[in-house]
Amino acid sequence: MTIACGIDFGTSNSTVGLADASGARLLPLEGGAATLPSAVFWPTDSPPIMGRAAIAAYLEGEEGRLLRGLKSTLGSGLIHDKTAVGGRAVSFRQVLARFIGHLRAAQQAAAPGDRVILGRPVHFVDDDPAADAAAEATLAEIALDCGWSEVGFQYEPIAAALHYEQTAAAEELVLIVDIGGGTSDVSVVRVGPGRAARPDRSADILANDGIRVGGTDFDRLLSLAEALPHLGYLAPTRGGGTMPRHYYLDLATWHRINALYTARTASDLKALRLLADDPEKIDRMIRLVADRQGHALALRVEAAKMTLSDHDLVRLQMSDLTRGPNPMLDRAGFEAAIEAPVDRIRALLGRVLAAAGVRPDKIGTAFLTGGSSQLPVLRATVRAVVPQAAIATGDMLGSVGTGLALEARRRFG
Repeated sequence: MTIACGIDFGTSNSTVGLADASGARLLPLEGGAATLPSAVFWPTDSPPIMGRAAIAAYLEGEEGRLLRGLKSTLGSGLIHDKTAVGGRAVSFRQVLARFIGHLRAAQQAAAPGDRVILGRPVHFVDDDPAADAAAEATLAEIALDCGWSEVGFQYEPIAAALHYEQTAAAEELVLIVDIGGGTSDVSVVRVGPGRAARPDRSADILANDGIRVGGTDFDRLLSLAEALPHLGYLAPTRGGGTMPRHYYLDLATWHRINALYTARTASDLKALRLLADDPEKIDRMIRLVADRQGHALALRVEAAKMTLSDHDLVRLQMSDLTRGPNPMLDRAGFEAAIEAPVDRIRALLGRVLAAAGVRPDKIGTAFLTGGSSQLPVLRATVRAVVPQAAIATGDMLGSVGTGLALEARRRFG
């Protein structure tokens, strides 16, 4: 029996889906979990570790380098840059290849095959078609290097629509809202039991668009608003100025954190401490950077964001990293911090409906997927745009991978 493979390589999490004549399923990738955090920890003297084990190795203090948000390097010049891992310099492209090769090995162990459908956002890069095409080409080259002989792509929100369609009882127009770690993608798709088996579904895709805004942007803005002011972000300096912003922007951006761990940065921060009105805050920043705890703080900010999905208040534990306070965060403050990207998502929803030529009251269901779609402010934003639609959610982190496997089955038989 032919078994088709679809892979959702995400900014924050990845999945491997398999499909045959009986349906689609996700492979267990780590400890029985179908999702694998898109993280690589490269120990100083041993091969790289993936997923939860990578994060755990870093938090336990093992010597090495933790890398996350790798997908965001696609379409940028950073993909070819080299970074120090395991005592040597490797390119981010090579790190991506190791992670995707890990997904390939999991697929081969379960169901050997040499063809795959990879998910992709509507836009890897906003408003730059050449960079977007280069990002897809690079991802295809990496997949071929990992051993697949044929590589296809499908938009992630369309894959989510294919997953939703498996449970659709009647034909309807569905607004697919996929808000992941790095991108937000929206589609209007016509689905139904009678359409699922059609070989060409292009006419059922009424509109499709996306922007490079996602969960990592919400983490960054929450960190800048609530955590980093306790380390001197925007703190006044003598003479009426403020602390330089770029150190804190790097600290709030996952793939830029390691850029702070240099002798030059340490020297600069010590000099800036002498100019600060409140040098104790700069001492906390110096301590965090010297101890290389930037990623640990980023993980705690991310966890606090997730807690605010279900609670109005959460305490951000950071005193052990900085010897400063453990600030209390509230949902209202978080939502104020991310107002700008939420406005962009709201505009995207309206733009896709207009492009589809569909009034909001004609949408039967809004299907939300992607890890960040569970945030109350985003669910409320979708409901405000299509108030009469039913709100449905599937596997927040697995809908795309399942749909990609269904797409692979359709294309490859």
